Amino acid sequence: MLDSRFVLLGNEDNVFVCCERVLAGTEVCLEGISVALNTNIDVGHKIARYNLKSGEKIIKYGAPIGSTVSNINFAEHIHMHNMKSDYIASHTRQNKSGEA
Repeated sequence: MLDSRFVLLGNEDNVFVCCERVLAGTEVCLEGISVALNTNIDVGHKIARYNLKSGEKIIKYGAPIGSTVSNINFAEHIHMHNMKSDYIASHTRQNKSGEA
């Protein structure tokens, strides 16, 4: 059973995609496992379907979309802070002091 606020786009995917904003601390059920999210998850953002090791491919729509840059725990938010594209350069916004 999968929480209705998330969708699995392909059976081979190792991420769930958020369909409705979920706030940190909210408990969700992901394939029968209940877990409290540790950060807000916005629509379109991904969370890990499994524990992922650094360097592992991120699979979405059954295809690799990038790689992890650190270990990622089950249900953890996946975004620019812990993944990179394998196809194009990744950029983040920074202020003048270099902080994101």
